[in-house]
Amino acid sequence: MAEKIKRVVLAYSGGLDTSVILKWLQVEYGCEVVTFTADLGQGEELEPVRGKAQMAGVKDEHIFIDDLREEFVRDYVFPMFRANAVYEGLYLLGTSIARPLISKRQIEIAHEVGADAVAHGATGKGNDQVRFELGYYGLDPDIKVIAPWREWELTSRSRLIEFAEAHQIPVAKDKRGEAPFSTDANLLHTSSEGKVLEDPWEETPDYVYSRTDNPEDAPDTPEYVEMDFEHGDAVAINGVALSPANLLTKLNALGKTHGIGRLDLVENRFVGMKSRGMYETPGGTILLSAHRGIEQLTLDRGAMHLKDELMPRYAELIYNGLWFSPEREMLQAAIDSSQAGVTGTVRLKLYKGSVDVVGRKADVAYNLYSQDVVTFEDDAGAYDQRDAEGFIKLNALRLRLLGRRTR
Repeated sequence: MAEKIKRVVLAYSGGLDTSVILKWLQVEYGCEVVTFTADLGQGEELEPVRGKAQMAGVKDEHIFIDDLREEFVRDYVFPMFRANAVYEGLYLLGTSIARPLISKRQIEIAHEVGADAVAHGATGKGNDQVRFELGYYGLDPDIKVIAPWREWELTSRSRLIEFAEAHQIPVAKDKRGEAPFSTDANLLHTSSEGKVLEDPWEETPDYVYSRTDNPEDAPDTPEYVEMDFEHGDAVAINGVALSPANLLTKLNALGKTHGIGRLDLVENRFVGMKSRGMYETPGGTILLSAHRGIEQLTLDRGAMHLKDELMPRYAELIYNGLWFSPEREMLQAAIDSSQAGVTGTVRLKLYKGSVDVVGRKADVAYNLYSQDVVTFEDDAGAYDQRDAEGFIKLNALRLRLLGRRTR
């Protein structure tokens, strides 16, 4: 018998899975369901979700549809990009970074409405169940979590549809067959997994891509873009100041046109298995190149190299759902400290799937690059080349001692 729950907040998309979950919670737990839908820039009209929740008997005051796009980019995406975070050298963490914000708002709503539980639609095979639940428990250690996919016996699409039909839940025609793949989208990326993508030897079919044009069909003329940074965050494109969400939206449009940001990856999930996914991160790919470009001028070598050492650990924490952990917060403090002087402008060249930094500049207050010192021409005494002899001899001392010992 299910544990007694009075009220639960469900992360609700309005799709088949979460619509079934909503009714299943009402039937199995006999509880009142509060729905929460986050607008993270997934590009879908979310207002129809309200009608679906109402049809399922959810009270108007218990239907939450929140526009979180600015908060998502400002407080989650941008801090992550200050670290230049990539998981396993390639993945820009588009799904991972959305989960802590959803968890945070879900717990806030639970407190607002007096709910004693939260629920999500993540399966028992994936990473998202871990990310959601670590977020929940990190913010409310006593919250009850319901994960239907780990409890129910609706283990196939046909059984989900049977349940939906038995409880008068509308099922769209395109949901009745086996889905060729599953997707998750937000303002940072779109991910596609499963079915047609499960064989890692087979090339991703063209119809899977939704956020980027084919690089082979992209314009034959490159496009040049300038991006301004202040203290590690992008603030303007081509001299036009933009809010975080609007800036990423603009970068996404540029990346789409030029076919930038496609990634076919076999990754190691936190739960232990390998999975193959196709990711499209057009704006994020441009942003990462630009951020590294301005750091080249403004970040000290020691700080830059330490950041690069810390980055894989930081990225793994986000991938594994540990955004609210003390170690992630410690690393974030160090990363943010390094960004105080990361201010300037980067010029980028976008062309047929590639993004290249072709120029960068910074005011003298932030610039660590000295043309007077590095020039191959007469440096007018800015650098004494004779100093290098002592530098080399001191660094060679231990090697010379080792060499003498091993003769």
